[in-house]
Amino acid sequence: MSPAVPTTFIGARKPWQVVDWREVVEYRDLLFFLVLRDVTVVYKQTVLGFAWALLNPFFSMVVFTVIFGRLVRVPSGGVPYAIFSYVGLLPCTYFSAAVNTASTSLIQGTAIFTKVYFPRIFIPLVPVFSKLVDVAIATLLLALLMAWYHVVPSIRIVALPLLVALVVATAAGAGIWLSALAVQYRDVRHAVPVLTQLLMYAAPVVWPASAVPARFRLVYGLYPMAGAIEGIRAAVLGTTPMPWDLIGAAVLSATLVLFSGLMYFRRTERLFADVA
Repeated sequence: MSPAVPTTFIGARKPWQVVDWREVVEYRDLLFFLVLRDVTVVYKQTVLGFAWALLNPFFSMVVFTVIFGRLVRVPSGGVPYAIFSYVGLLPCTYFSAAVNTASTSLIQGTAIFTKVYFPRIFIPLVPVFSKLVDVAIATLLLALLMAWYHVVPSIRIVALPLLVALVVATAAGAGIWLSALAVQYRDVRHAVPVLTQLLMYAAPVVWPASAVPARFRLVYGLYPMAGAIEGIRAAVLGTTPMPWDLIGAAVLSATLVLFSGLMYFRRTERLFADVA
């Protein structure tokens, strides 16, 4: 008997299907190599190599410690302000870098997705995953700081993977939204760096979320990074109770941003090749 001939069926997606998961699984190796290429390109032919992943949060921590820790004397919950600010800087720096890069990914990847077919959603997702390498490297400095100041992680650190997933989902949703918008409206790529800078200061990085009045707390929690950062700080340092109210609001808003971003990306995907 002759072997069966492979057959491919091409049809319209179901109206409710925002992601073709079977297609994503089939192309998972491509996503891995795109992420690997992105990491390699960033650090290729650099003198300090992966040390650059430490410099940005380190110097930001030094500036924040001098200004907000020594001069303004922002409360840090009983831990050294250097650690307090650095724990907040790690997710916020990742979020800013991932969103900034993802927002221009479709414009810079025009030469790829207009010539060969693969799931277009991979393009804005690549920086979301590749920037996690920077966070992993920068976390080594956090371990050294905690050892230097004799700060022991709390048992609540077991919740850290879920909080990191919340940050990744928020970055993915924002990156998918902005990448699709940037293809059609080129002003977006100029506005995103300013927007992420404003969002960093809106997040509880240099100040605790307890500074927000109680009547505005849940409204503030609709900003997903607020609950994620405060939750990560509580999980790692254990100096404050877990802010479940902020985390719950963050999960809801992050889910909404991610789902709506996927929907908008799917609706505008057919126009990318024409307007990019």
